[in-house]
Amino acid sequence: MKRARKKHNAGFKAKVALAAVRGDRTIAELASEFGVHPNQIYNWKKQLLDGAASVFEGGSAAADGTASEGQIDLLYRQIGQLKVENDFLARKLGK
Repeated sequence: MKRARKKHNAGFKAKVALAAVRGDRTIAELASEFGVHPNQIYNWKKQLLDGAASVFEGGSAAADGTASEGQIDLLYRQIGQLKVENDFLARKLGK
């Protein structure tokens, strides 16, 4: 009988990966402590180190956030205008 596959949340993965990066314990010790396979710890550690540079690229993310907010506002206005037009045409056609 197969065991159900565990799904770990991002916080758990970050905690394990940071413990691996610290290097105060071996990967085998971490694997037995957290109950995951050593290869999984190596993968999470690699993902953490590869994605660490993106944490400091906050300038472009903030600009993208304001641009998307403006776009969302524009789309909501278009939706409102189309709804008014549809209601008007429905009344004119007698539906």
